[in-house]
Amino acid sequence: MNWSSSIYLKFIKERTQPSIDLAMRLQSVKAQRIIDIGCGPGNSTAVLKSFFPDAYILGIDNSSDMIKKASIDYPNIDFMYLDASTDLFKIKDLFDIVFSNACIQWIPNHKKLLKDMFGLLKKDGVLAIQIPINYNEPIHQIINELVKTPKWSKKFDNPRVFYHLTPSEYHDLLSELSTDFTMWETTYYHRLPSYESIMEWYRGTGLRPYLEALSSADKSLFENEVFEKVKQRYSLQSNDEIIFKFPRLFFTITKQN
Repeated sequence: MNWSSSIYLKFIKERTQPSIDLAMRLQSVKAQRIIDIGCGPGNSTAVLKSFFPDAYILGIDNSSDMIKKASIDYPNIDFMYLDASTDLFKIKDLFDIVFSNACIQWIPNHKKLLKDMFGLLKKDGVLAIQIPINYNEPIHQIINELVKTPKWSKKFDNPRVFYHLTPSEYHDLLSELSTDFTMWETTYYHRLPSYESIMEWYRGTGLRPYLEALSSADKSLFENEVFEKVKQRYSLQSNDEIIFKFPRLFFTITKQN
C-alpha cells in the first residue's frame, strides 16, 4: 500500500495530538534511546524529540514517501525505511522507549507483534502504543457496509485492512509480558469544516487501501457513494461545523526483566 505524506499532513494538528498525549505519560522515563515505529512523516518522532531533546531517536516506517518527508523536515532525527510487520528482528539495538502512534492497526498478528516490539526494550524500558478504535464510528461503518455489497464486494480481494483486538484481548496479551502496564481510552471530538473534510481525512488513511484496489472510474464511483452516506450520517452543528468523533486506545507497559 502506498502512502502520501502530503495527504496525511492535511490534518497534522489533529493527527499529532494523540502522540503528544502518549508522550506526556512517558516524562518520568530516563530515556537515552527511543524508537518510533510507524513514524510516518515524522510528526510523532518530532514530538518525542521535544520531550526528550538529549535522547537518540530513530523513526522507522515502511513508506519511502513518509521517510523522505520526515528526513527533510526533521534533519536532526534519524529515519530508516523498515517494515515493522516483518523486519523488527533486523534492529539489534535496545531502547528505553519503544513508541508507536496509530500504526499497528495496519499489521496482523498482534500477539507476535507486541512480543517483538517488547523485545526491543532495555530492562525498565517502556512500550507505548496508541491505536485508533473508531470502527463503530459512521465513516468506518459506511466503508465496511459498502465493501460488502454485491456491487463492490467482487472488487476487493481482502476487504479487511485493519487489525484490532478488543481492550480485553490487549489486556491479556500485555499481562503475558509484564505485570506493570496501563491502558486508557480517549475520544477526540475533532471540529471539521465540511463533509468534504471527512473525505480528505480518510483519503489519507482508511479509504486508501480500498481506493488503491479500484480503477480510476471505480474510485470516483466508490468515493461518491461514501460521500453521499457521510452526508446522511453526520449532522451539521449550528455553525455548520461537523463533530468528527475519534476514539483511540492507549497503553504503556514496562519491561521488568
